[in-house]
Amino acid sequence: MSKTSFNNYSLSPEILKALEGLRYTSPTKIQEKVIPPAMEKRDLVVKSQTGSGKTASFAIPICECLRWEENKPQALVLTPTRELAVQVQQEISRIGRFKRVKALALYGKASFEKQKIELKQKNHVVVGTPGRILDHLQKGTLRMENLSHLVIDEADEMLNMGFIDQVEGIISYLPESRVNMLFSATIPPDIESLSRDYMHMPLKIELEASLTVPSIEHAFIRTEQDEKLSILKNLTVLENPDSCIIFCRTQERVGTLYDRLESEGYPVDMLHGGMRQEDRFAVMDDFKLGLFRYLVATDVAARGLDIENISMVVNYDIPMETEGYVHRTGRTGRAGRSGKAFTFVNPGEEPFLQDIEAYIGFSIPLMEAPTEEQAAGKRASFEKKIYARPDIKKARDEEINKNISKLYFNGGKKKKIRPVDFVGTITSIPGITAEDIGIISIQEQASFVDILNGKGQRVLEEMKNRTVKGKVLKVHIAKK
Repeated sequence: MSKTSFNNYSLSPEILKALEGLRYTSPTKIQEKVIPPAMEKRDLVVKSQTGSGKTASFAIPICECLRWEENKPQALVLTPTRELAVQVQQEISRIGRFKRVKALALYGKASFEKQKIELKQKNHVVVGTPGRILDHLQKGTLRMENLSHLVIDEADEMLNMGFIDQVEGIISYLPESRVNMLFSATIPPDIESLSRDYMHMPLKIELEASLTVPSIEHAFIRTEQDEKLSILKNLTVLENPDSCIIFCRTQERVGTLYDRLESEGYPVDMLHGGMRQEDRFAVMDDFKLGLFRYLVATDVAARGLDIENISMVVNYDIPMETEGYVHRTGRTGRAGRSGKAFTFVNPGEEPFLQDIEAYIGFSIPLMEAPTEEQAAGKRASFEKKIYARPDIKKARDEEINKNISKLYFNGGKKKKIRPVDFVGTITSIPGITAEDIGIISIQEQASFVDILNGKGQRVLEEMKNRTVKGKVLKVHIAKK
């Protein structure tokens, strides 16, 4: 089998079209190893680092195997964090765009009632955190009798966060006949036990034995606590990164450092668990688009932040746990790119550094703290970059979305309107077929219909003069 093309995997034209639009030119190593057995519906235990393309490795087979006409969820993906749940849901939606795959993210600190309403609609895939998924299962708002696929993503982090009991509770609600896929950066005994107890003769796939990416350049700098800010400023001037995450230990320290950097003119924002969820998502979206270059964050950004071009990571506070170093530094050097990771070490923190070195299997080189004199010669180019107008990056799904229009209709379940009613009316328009209709979302008072293949304007104009189930509905382009 050739390892250079997705055409080798007997994928449908709709999936191949989406992959092309997402600029997936050829499979990564993990995709080469996971997609073929996953398409054969084998149980899998996969040991692989983040940034390896693992989400697509399970999203592609799931989207390919789904039955569109089935209304109840056919796949469940469990993730340790809300950010990762949304990221996975978005990737599944992108890959399944032209197969009209509907994916829903469920997580805590969001409206349970709103999620309950969304679960009454057609949802092919549900992605969520264990606590909220189990809550819906226990209350009967999430039905799993038609489930065919279970994915446990970042299983070792589930274990670290104390979610394994909830995962086992969730499994008790699932049909026994299903495909299971477990992904983890490490396979500790409890994860091994989980795979033994709930999977059927799983195929074990192991990639990237190294805990760190070879393309990342590591260094540590000895500092005093009161010297950190000046050293950080000199370091950023010398390195002048296009995109940088600075990790702090607590929310308070994130806020303090953010205030200081913003007052110095840095294009910066912050991210931590104390922020409202919608604000966290907005910050991540803006960072991905390149609206600012520096993100000050707690470990909430160490997982679930998939940005391909982060060129530098700074551990302003050394992580207390060895795994934290791997996850933080893994934000750079993704998708085959190079990156740099710098760690500030205060007096008395050497034992943490030694533990990290023992865990990753190599010594991190000592780097002398950059001085004001060294930074002076680079300051002009640094200031030119930070004061420059942002170079806005294209969203990953811009290509596949450019010919898609989302239409709003002011009628839904209260008017007894169903998806088939929209399909019947829209396909009666000359030149419009079912292949031109994407995801249909019916809410209580409104409905949203994706029109594909650049035909949105034609459908919009025609629907102004047509009825849906005998009812005249207002229609316009949906607001984002």
